Amino acid sequence: MENPKSAFSEWYTEITTKAKLCDMRYNVKGFVVFMPNSVTTMKRMYSVYEQELERNAHKPVWLPALIPESNFTKEGEHVKGFVPEVFWVTEAGGNKLEERLAMRPTSETAIYQMFSLWVQGKADLPLKTYHSAQVWRYETKATRPFIRSREFHWIETHCAFASEKDARRQVKEDMKTTERVIHGQFGIPFIFFERPQWDKFPGADYTFAADTLMPDGRILQLPSTHILSEKFSKAFEINYLNEKGERAGCRTTCYGPAISRIYAALISAHGDDKGLVFPFDLASTQIAIVPIIRKEGGEAVLSYCKKLYKKLSKKYRTVLDASQNTPGFKFNEWEMLGTPVRLEIGGREVEKGEVTIARRDTGAKETIALAQLKKKISQIRREILPLLRSRADNSFNSKIYAASSLEELGEKLKSGGFVKIPFCTMQKEGEACAEKIKEQFSANVRGSRFGKKEKTEGNCIVCGKKAKAVVYAARQY
Repeated sequence: MENPKSAFSEWYTEITTKAKLCDMRYNVKGFVVFMPNSVTTMKRMYSVYEQELERNAHKPVWLPALIPESNFTKEGEHVKGFVPEVFWVTEAGGNKLEERLAMRPTSETAIYQMFSLWVQGKADLPLKTYHSAQVWRYETKATRPFIRSREFHWIETHCAFASEKDARRQVKEDMKTTERVIHGQFGIPFIFFERPQWDKFPGADYTFAADTLMPDGRILQLPSTHILSEKFSKAFEINYLNEKGERAGCRTTCYGPAISRIYAALISAHGDDKGLVFPFDLASTQIAIVPIIRKEGGEAVLSYCKKLYKKLSKKYRTVLDASQNTPGFKFNEWEMLGTPVRLEIGGREVEKGEVTIARRDTGAKETIALAQLKKKISQIRREILPLLRSRADNSFNSKIYAASSLEELGEKLKSGGFVKIPFCTMQKEGEACAEKIKEQFSANVRGSRFGKKEKTEGNCIVCGKKAKAVVYAARQY
């Protein structure tokens, strides 16, 4: 298996197949079956995210998958942005429906009808909800499992507030949640950008999105968070009775961590030429026990391994590999699957009451007394995530460049990554310059870096007007 840094596309295709992460043979184009090796990890990712949201006072809801067309068309900008991607249900039980139903591409138009019923007075605010489920979008670009498909698994939060100030506070909280979970617990680096006005979420006043880098230098968008236009609350009549006894409109926000896409970033950020590498807590299998059985003493080795399995499996996701494959094959297989800890046990270990422990993240291997194993596993568990995060950060930071001309931008983009450039404006007028960059270099203007004031100097590298913004350009998935 080639190193993902040098041949990422081939590596990604090979690993999703060899590691049995998904099965592409489902007979609806653009839809894939997620397999146990990926689902086990994604369930852990869901759990981590949901716990973080609930700590921040979000309450879980389950929303219907179908949205009436009349709901969907209430906010014009939103429907314009999503209609080309919608799957429509037009019949049920052989009967033509009176109104088309959209398979939800996102849930604003489903939950805001309910918000209009749930919010009456200021005591009902803030209203903070989250929903873990699938959404469906008719993607016309080439699909790739986990990165881009027509059905993806995510969490979306929807919140209502009495003021824009409160809505902005929520967006900043969403960014902190992204940092704590995706970077802090998954080890994936990113930059949060404020998107330019021409690249907002349909129906939003402001959009902020986290972009990470894949090993080939292309951008993958991770969670985005949005302050929605007041048109949403007006269209769905999300109002509350204020202190003056008057009806006032709410400000709403939404936030969308796509777990299946974050999983793509997880395996890509940490994988290597041997296969997958995972933080200990996210790995599908955390410990693999490999008996090394020779002609004699096989029963004693297997008995030793079974006792160890019984003990470890109470606390960790553990597998005892008693297959007929050779030890070398087993070692390679568990390395390819990204299992953090491998225990090798042969006659010598049984005789001395020891175990040989191999780490997936560093490749280090040592033989220790069985009595030391519990402490050693705890140590490895603590060490893996910081090491993986540091490696990913170093790679990520090495791919941030700057350019002061179109020619230089083109050269820097050949290396992949982000290229910082002086730009005329993030307002609608700047779209023409962004389109020229896209046409000439197949790159997108991602926006300005949020939370970091960067000095604006010189002129826009496209139109030559005085630069009013520092933006980042990159090629994306």
